[in-house]
Amino acid sequence: MRRIADLAFSALIVLVAPPLYLMLDLAVVGRLGAHELAALGVGTLVLAILSTQLTFLAYGTTARSARRFGEGDRDGAVAEGVQATWITLAVGLVIVVAGCVAAPWMMRALVPDADVAADAADWLRIAIFGVPLILVSMAGNGWMRGVQNTRAPIVNVVVGLSLAALLCVGLVHGVGPLPRLGLAGSAWANVVGQSVTGVLFLAALARETRRAGVGWRPDRGIIGAQLVVGRDLIIRSASFQLCFVSAAAVAARHSVAAVAAHQVVLQVWEFLALLLDSLAIAAQSLVGAALGAKNSDEARTVARRVVVVSTAVAVGIAGVLALGSSAMPRIFTGDTAVLGAIATPWWFLVAILPFAGIVFALDGVLLGAGDAAYLRTATLAAALVGFLPLIWASHIWGWGLAGIWTGLCVFMLARLAAVWWRYRGNAWAHQGGPA
Repeated sequence: MRRIADLAFSALIVLVAPPLYLMLDLAVVGRLGAHELAALGVGTLVLAILSTQLTFLAYGTTARSARRFGEGDRDGAVAEGVQATWITLAVGLVIVVAGCVAAPWMMRALVPDADVAADAADWLRIAIFGVPLILVSMAGNGWMRGVQNTRAPIVNVVVGLSLAALLCVGLVHGVGPLPRLGLAGSAWANVVGQSVTGVLFLAALARETRRAGVGWRPDRGIIGAQLVVGRDLIIRSASFQLCFVSAAAVAARHSVAAVAAHQVVLQVWEFLALLLDSLAIAAQSLVGAALGAKNSDEARTVARRVVVVSTAVAVGIAGVLALGSSAMPRIFTGDTAVLGAIATPWWFLVAILPFAGIVFALDGVLLGAGDAAYLRTATLAAALVGFLPLIWASHIWGWGLAGIWTGLCVFMLARLAAVWWRYRGNAWAHQGGPA
């Protein structure tokens, strides 16, 4: 439990810092008006889609590095980080070019309001330049979690996002000597903060490679193996994003207030999901190391304990949200129409949190076991069968935010059934090591 707590605390700080910053961003921009809040919400959603399709750089690298660390090969675990970093730099540059070109088209496809779409596209064209170093940070978190380094990731993320937070307030509203840039100030603050964090992770990797004598030459074998894991995790991540993009598109066709309300609650959900994921990441690192050392009994012990703790934490958070249902939404906006629309998805969020606690914990266990292919199939099936039919029925019959969030709840329950069935068997505890 001590090792779980140490890893979970480190992961918690690293995971919740970006959404905490984003909630600050929403609160700062929300004071400009519902129009700017809606543009920021859609812009950040697309940026998340473009950057998080490579979540295997964090989660896949953690599993592979943890296996090598469990086998006693720390240098091999660091080498996984080097090769993952090569992938981030190459793919990140492609995303920057493609995102800049496609930004107006993507926004018009999501938002029928031309002014909101134009402002969202302008925001994205600035913020997207931080993507390569966002991906470098993801790879850095992956190999550091694998070798159970809990301090450096906290320092790197907190330094970068603290700077971004100061710049966000200053550049959006023109505080002190800083110019008042409005919505564009939010984008520039994002770029600066993410870039500083990425550079700190690169510096840490350089120090570790010098100590271990690990070279920086690209290794086709390791990169190829990472891309195989990445294929499954990209499909899994794309399933999530397909759901969230569809939800945003349907909400946008309902009203500007609906899309703003949906994005505010969605950001709260993503913050809480990452909070729960801190325990899952601890499970991922410890399960991977245990299975690398051929100790399946320890892996099962970690799994049981993480599920219990994660569920208890989720129930507690749901209680806090229920008690704060009147006051908390006012943190993000004072717009009466948006506040009225927030009430519906807020209570759906309260209801689904206890089940999410179980799902995220078991996701971490199965990722640590290298069971990415099963998670890919289960998540895709839940999206295609559980969520998408409901979301488009909501659009056709005008069910609004209630229909959208019913679909998200069904999606979560379908995932719960799939991961619980897998956990109850023994296949995950006998996975061949990805190393």
